[in-house]
Amino acid sequence: MDDQELARIANALYALPLDGFIAARTAAAKEAAGAGEGLPAAVRALPKPSVAAWAVNMLAAHQPGVLEQLNELGGRMRAAQSSLDAAGMRDLGRERRTLLASAVDAACSVAEQHGRRISGAVATAVEETLRAATADEGAAAAVKSGRLLQVLSADGVDTVDLDGAVAVPGAVAAPRTAAPAPAAEPDKATTATPAPARGPAKPRLQAVRQEPRPASPSALEKAQAAERAASEAADEAARQAQERLDDLTAAESGFARLAQEARELRATLKSTEEQLERTRKLKETAAAEAKQAARAADKAQRSAMLASERVLRLGNTRS
Repeated sequence: MDDQELARIANALYALPLDGFIAARTAAAKEAAGAGEGLPAAVRALPKPSVAAWAVNMLAAHQPGVLEQLNELGGRMRAAQSSLDAAGMRDLGRERRTLLASAVDAACSVAEQHGRRISGAVATAVEETLRAATADEGAAAAVKSGRLLQVLSADGVDTVDLDGAVAVPGAVAAPRTAAPAPAAEPDKATTATPAPARGPAKPRLQAVRQEPRPASPSALEKAQAAERAASEAADEAARQAQERLDDLTAAESGFARLAQEARELRATLKSTEEQLERTRKLKETAAAEAKQAARAADKAQRSAMLASERVLRLGNTRS
């Protein structure tokens, strides 16, 4: 059976919406019935990825440029770690945090476009997987393959465990490195590439290096460099946390001041409304009394007129 043909089929399956994976795998196995011995069974055996792994596969299939940026950053971080450049690791760590946040947002967006909303827990797993890809070349190749089955994790010292992490691992392309230096006539006994092992054992993904690398620092030196970078990152995080705490204190103070002003304004408003109500009642009373007084004045005026008329009549009668 040709691993490359199986990988071609897997590439198409792992770029599909997650909910349709099983049905698409069954259909692909039927189509592969005449393509080669063992291929249909191998297609049926392709595992369904976890939600987080699928989201990373969506990123590899639909926004590979995001992974290229992370891969390039990972190369610079590994170089800084090899040279024990703590300051460089600190700066690159900040850059990685920014890129990871952007990459996780992109993965969530692509996943939602293909039918699955990503929860906070899954987004955290996606971030951890992409972080592992910046720390380990093999993990970067696994992520770039688009056939990831499970999340990856890296501690910054040991290599990432890739056993069972990728479908069709033998067909994963190795990441590109610098061009190899000229070498003497190769010894066929040492350059012959063994055929991929057949059997139940799953081959481990390895990043292929095309030129010799200088001796790497010991695990202790790497751990010490990582510790220094982590300590500086912790100091930076503590500084930022203190700044946010200061901002919170200022905000709380401003809130308390405005709340007191609001209480005072509400009290003033209440007093004004009470005065307004009293004045309204006085106005209504004055209006009623004015109306009553006007009626009384009109009645008195009529009485005065009647009295005048009577006096005139009596005077005319005597004369």
